[in-house]
Amino acid sequence: MLQPTKTKFRKRQKGRIRGIARKGCNLSFGDYGLQAVTHGRVTARQIESARMAMSRAAKRGGKLWVRIFPDIPISKKPAEVRMGKGKGNPEEWVVPVKRGRMLYEMQGVSKEVAVESLRLASHKLSVKTKIVVREDYRDAK
Repeated sequence: MLQPTKTKFRKRQKGRIRGIARKGCNLSFGDYGLQAVTHGRVTARQIESARMAMSRAAKRGGKLWVRIFPDIPISKKPAEVRMGKGKGNPEEWVVPVKRGRMLYEMQGVSKEVAVESLRLASHKLSVKTKIVVREDYRDAK
């Protein structure tokens, strides 16, 4: 599971996820990508599950880039605990994803295989996504 090796603070405030991604919103490495259409939080388990689905669908061929990393701890209190008594313990790691953020990129496989593997990966994530192809990028600019 992805998580940072060391953090300065153990617990962090929730914050808000607003606006459009300015960084990490273009295809930088591969020819095919999975881009977020809505904002939300993606957990380390979801990232790993989607990565495994993609690599299995591509029969471990080509190259795969994971463009997000979960570095924010989410704390939870145990079930049936009364209010108060401080903040709960860190339970999982998440990454806040803004609209337009590129989540995964692929290269070295055919278009059909890439689209199918990215589609399977999108089902594992908690944000809505779209599949981006580099040829479409060139035409749009």
